[in-house]
Amino acid sequence: MADKIFVGTASWAHTTLIKSGRFYPAEARTPEQRLRFYADQFPVVEVDSSFYGLPSYENSVLWSDATPDGFLFHVKLFRAFTLHQTPVKSLPSALRDEAAARANRAGNVYYDGLPAEARDRLWQLFLEALEPLRAAGKLGYLLLQLPPWATKNRDRVAHVEDCLRRLEGYQLALEFRNATWLSDRSRASTLAMLREWDLPMVIVDEPQGFSSSIPAVWEATSPALSVVRFHGRNAAMWMKKGLPSSAQRFDYLYSEPELREFVEPVRELARRSKQVHAVFNNCYEDKAQVNARQFRELLGV
Repeated sequence: MADKIFVGTASWAHTTLIKSGRFYPAEARTPEQRLRFYADQFPVVEVDSSFYGLPSYENSVLWSDATPDGFLFHVKLFRAFTLHQTPVKSLPSALRDEAAARANRAGNVYYDGLPAEARDRLWQLFLEALEPLRAAGKLGYLLLQLPPWATKNRDRVAHVEDCLRRLEGYQLALEFRNATWLSDRSRASTLAMLREWDLPMVIVDEPQGFSSSIPAVWEATSPALSVVRFHGRNAAMWMKKGLPSSAQRFDYLYSEPELREFVEPVRELARRSKQVHAVFNNCYEDKAQVNARQFRELLGV
């Protein structure tokens, strides 16, 4: 089972990680050197920057060249694709003028507010930028992380279907952040829908008791892949307003007993899927890396 379970973190270049000085050796001073070191420690990593701005072809080439064969980059979808508010300034320059005319007072635009041609162009640019990783066999799943206000309804289901159509030939994984998708009333229909789509539902561990809290539902909705993301359990910061940095929400170090809780559920997923990818998103200082190493040892992978 060891060759079916892959453990990594949701970032290798987070500011607090580098500043902590506790993961990278002193000689790893450049982004390339840090990525090479990271790839010696873990087999997968998630790219977070692609949520905030379109990835670049040049970076994909650099990332591919800096990592060994078999290493995988999981990539977050750009925020417009995930239905989040998108600053006009984060769009490619050629699309900004048209988008600005449709923006709200805060300077944000939403996916449905963009012209169809602009939406098509964004998808084209996003996938073109990832082609070097795909060609090298180093592109893992693309993460569609819906916003907390994305309740389950016909329009949101249609949007997921549109993403699946546009990403035919790519591996998509879907993370819910609104409890209506997995409520007692709708859980069975949601899981059935995902299985019909052959779409992995991201299983999450996160603080509970909030409107955005999603329970950990240990179901494999695709025989090809299961994904688990560990957000930490920092309930005090999870929904707190006015934080200097969103990273503080993920300031949490899992204890070894807590990590042991996940060993058998992850192994059970590996019995139901060809691969399981477990990604630690408690990215504050080196906590994700510490826990990812511990979890690999507990799993024996």
